[in-house]
Amino acid sequence: MLAIARFSVPLSDAGQFQAQLEAARGALSECAGYLDGESGQNLDDSTLWVLMTKWANVGSYRRALSSTKVKMEVIPLLAQALDEPGAYENSQSQ
Repeated sequence: MLAIARFSVPLSDAGQFQAQLEAARGALSECAGYLDGESGQNLDDSTLWVLMTKWANVGSYRRALSSTKVKMEVIPLLAQALDEPGAYENSQSQ
């Protein structure tokens, strides 16, 4: 499964936000079932950012969100994400 979170961040906060994204991805990467992840800034609108992670299954992702480290380091960041659906079935795993 793919988990995608998009963010709108003022340009003045871009450097700090990028560091937060990488820390969040690092914390998630330590969880069982994590397969891969990337983050990036939109090429057309530099105030938009994305955090994309790939998981073995939805259960792994949900368990990761329940871990203490993720609750402390990642959930506050994810709370800033744009309010839109972010969990996707990976078509390559069907």
